Amino acid sequence: MRGLSPKTYLVLILLSAAALFLAVAAGSVMLPLSTVLDTLKALISGNELPQSGAIIAHVRLPRVINVFLTGAALSLSGAAMQGLLKNPLADGSTLGVASGASLGAALSLAFGSLPPFSGRLGTAGFAMIFALLSMAVVLAFAYRLDCTLSTDTIILTGVVFSMFTNALISMIITFAGEKARSYLFWTMGSLAGTDYTDALILLGALALCGGILLSSGRELDAFSLGEDNARSIGVDVEGVRRRILFAASCLVGISVSIGGCIGFVGLVVPHGVRKVLGPAHEKLLPASLFAGGIFLLLADLVGRTILPPLELPIGVITSLTGSICFMVLLRRGRRMGGC
Repeated sequence: MRGLSPKTYLVLILLSAAALFLAVAAGSVMLPLSTVLDTLKALISGNELPQSGAIIAHVRLPRVINVFLTGAALSLSGAAMQGLLKNPLADGSTLGVASGASLGAALSLAFGSLPPFSGRLGTAGFAMIFALLSMAVVLAFAYRLDCTLSTDTIILTGVVFSMFTNALISMIITFAGEKARSYLFWTMGSLAGTDYTDALILLGALALCGGILLSSGRELDAFSLGEDNARSIGVDVEGVRRRILFAASCLVGISVSIGGCIGFVGLVVPHGVRKVLGPAHEKLLPASLFAGGIFLLLADLVGRTILPPLELPIGVITSLTGSICFMVLLRRGRRMGGC
């Protein structure tokens, strides 16, 4: 099975570049594209920034880079999880990783952080640690229930774990008092204030964990035929499942730790890409990566410009648009099924 053609890659890269330029130029203050280009040239060459270049270099550019990388990570992990679990409702948060990260953030915001996770590393550090711990707990319980780690067992364990962590979060918020406001804003999802360090973290995660997922297209295609058939053609089912679960969970955990809870990206975007390119994962995975970044860039742009000078959290925009898109996809799917 062949992957994306060079022409398709070129189209996706051009669309991503256009969305990045638009997101940098637009905002509470509109900037001409010439200023954006001059600023990028100055950053690359090390020359003095032009007028309004500081806004681009230190505020908008790091933000839009983080938005694109977060959308790419969430969408890629969602596409991989849907293929692995053979469940169209699955995404990277199915394992309870997102709720685990939220629990870590709630503890940090409500009661403060301890060294070495203090200052800017507090919320992100706690969220990341609890995301990985949640992944380990869910897989451990699922393994105790079913040593083959069947998809149904993993999904059910993840759902139960999410309910448990949400109950703990509600209890924490009850005792947090005024500090609960910080957590409530964090749950809406926002990448405002992120910097180039965050971008490097996301880029590293995509290079490592995303590389694992992108190289697993053939194995995911084999999973779509059933685990027994996958074994019969030489796929290490248990090993591939653990590898993909770990990589997808890490991507979700890192994304949540930096941007908060941003829903529906990993659920809706792969569905849309699958409608266009088909179910082959060697095409679906890289296309979902680009499409997720573009989708989140546009969502962030809408949040920044729809009600100036107010800014809507990006998680609110993705939840509104994602839920509508998903209902449309679900309705079309049921019609095609003859119901």
